[in-house]
Amino acid sequence: MSNLKSSVFSGCASALVTPFLDGAIDFDALRRNIEFQIESGTDALVICGTTGEVASLDEDEHKKCIEFAVSAVDGRVPLIAGTGSNNTAHALRMSRFACECGADALLIVTPYYNKATPAGLVQHYLTIADSTDKPIILYNVPSRTGLDLPLSVCKDLSCHERIVALKDASGNIARTKEMLCEFGEKLDIYCGNDDLTVPMLSVGASGVISVASNIIPREMSDICRLWREGRINESMSLEAKFVPLLKALSCEVNPIPIKTAMDIMGLCRAEFRLPLCEADKKNRALIYNALNKFNLHRE
Repeated sequence: MSNLKSSVFSGCASALVTPFLDGAIDFDALRRNIEFQIESGTDALVICGTTGEVASLDEDEHKKCIEFAVSAVDGRVPLIAGTGSNNTAHALRMSRFACECGADALLIVTPYYNKATPAGLVQHYLTIADSTDKPIILYNVPSRTGLDLPLSVCKDLSCHERIVALKDASGNIARTKEMLCEFGEKLDIYCGNDDLTVPMLSVGASGVISVASNIIPREMSDICRLWREGRINESMSLEAKFVPLLKALSCEVNPIPIKTAMDIMGLCRAEFRLPLCEADKKNRALIYNALNKFNLHRE
């Protein structure tokens, strides 16, 4: 992206899980994970995104997670708060709160279930952007929302000074390339699928918002760093090395596999809130074996 706008980050941002312990948020585990991420060289952190099970948090918990993360990170890396909703008023309320308590940027998913029209999507995002003062990252994840953010909407929104990036989890690399050609000087594009990091970098993406980096933050950051340094073959080889692990981490719906891996590694409990539940025994064994190949297990 050109100097018309400032980038939130380049490289790898870890989409943090929200640890639970006996039904409540485990803030001790969250603090340990944040420290692990920063010590490992991750470029940015995302709190209360899809991987953070934000849909299962009530508003008070959502706010406490953002406040806690802002304090724990303490400005050492950019902290991006997930504040999206299918209710514009609620998304605006959470976005204002995140700005006020010190988040560096906002990650705002397309409104789910409602399936807004293009005009409604533009109004939704502009309502938030016009009433907040932090950079906004659009988040397109049609497999979860039932809505694929139209290119025309992205183009319209890219003209707003505070809408600076798009996390694209559509898996449509051809369309990503088209976006970068049409308005890449106005929006950074971040990969939203770990297994497509290098392909997305190859068409001009600025980095990845990663699930796998909860357990391999240094390696996911290195994939992006090596690419930026022009060490293309090394970046590709490093991603290829972890393909078996990335595959295992997609054996069930996110964040079930990554939390299971973190439980095996002793980073947090594999505790979820319904309708999410523990991985079945077969998939837990699959994840364990994948971790074992990289000496990441602790069981």
